[in-house]
Amino acid sequence: MDKRLLSKVFDLPAEHAWQAIFAHLFDTFSPSIASDLVDAITTERDKSIEKLDNILSGSAWELWQQFEHSAPLTSQQLKRFWANRPEAKAILILDGLSLRELPWLLEQASKRGFALHQSRITGAEIPGNTSPFAKGLGFGQRSSLEHNLGKSTEFLNAWTESTDLPFADCATMIKAEPNIIFWHHWPDSKMHDLADKGDGYRKLSQNAAHQLSSDDFWLFIDRLATGRRLIITADHGYAHSGIFPDVVHKDQAEFLKDRFKSGRSVPNSNPSNSHYWVPPLTQTIQSQHGEWSLVLGRKKWKSQGGYPTLTHGGLSLLEMVVPYLELSK
Repeated sequence: MDKRLLSKVFDLPAEHAWQAIFAHLFDTFSPSIASDLVDAITTERDKSIEKLDNILSGSAWELWQQFEHSAPLTSQQLKRFWANRPEAKAILILDGLSLRELPWLLEQASKRGFALHQSRITGAEIPGNTSPFAKGLGFGQRSSLEHNLGKSTEFLNAWTESTDLPFADCATMIKAEPNIIFWHHWPDSKMHDLADKGDGYRKLSQNAAHQLSSDDFWLFIDRLATGRRLIITADHGYAHSGIFPDVVHKDQAEFLKDRFKSGRSVPNSNPSNSHYWVPPLTQTIQSQHGEWSLVLGRKKWKSQGGYPTLTHGGLSLLEMVVPYLELSK
């Protein structure tokens, strides 16, 4: 691991430490990938940040306590974008999109003649799940956006939609409304379909490369970006938990299984149900969405039905950071 980054993580204030971490992640995940190597290269990149994830769960876990207040959150960036741009604008939320998919967006946007105004990384809500993000935007839940029923005081005059239809069908749904928020359920829907399969990550990575390089997807983007400035981002990322090590300490594994079942976060309704291991297994965080107990770092354990190989909601980097692109025609 780069010693200069390590120094920044431990020596800088939380805001600047997260800036350094985000810059490192962008440099790691943004380079192009040959389509026939997508699952191998993205897995290699995932493993390359394991040491950084382990530092954030092993000796610098206090940074997660300050994440909500120190890192640029996606919800806050979208509110600022909407408020500061009186001209026509659109937001596309791809549910569960992670940094692994960033190369396809950057490469295809360039190839297809879009102007890229910014490309960077932003942070998910705590916990990194769909409903907290919807609440962070003022919509209550994702389904609230269906059929232009979404109402939020932060996104005035927005035409809204939420669907899992094929991208070609989504393109036909874009009309002449100047201000659009469109929340598509892919790739999260695909991720959950594949989460319990041994080769789920390989299939998901190949599906992502195909979808984000397809004419159907970019026709959809073209419709959204025509006459509008467009943001493409996500509510949260996901963990390739199939490559996480098992917790081998029996009492620790039992604690995690009892507390989280096969998940990554739970409301902290029973604060007495805690532990005293150091480094900690979990973090309890009082976020704007209540008090939550979250699995800290790259951990999995044996659970009934098997721990999923693809998941989200805990505190690891690729669960908690997402792409944030601004482009136009």
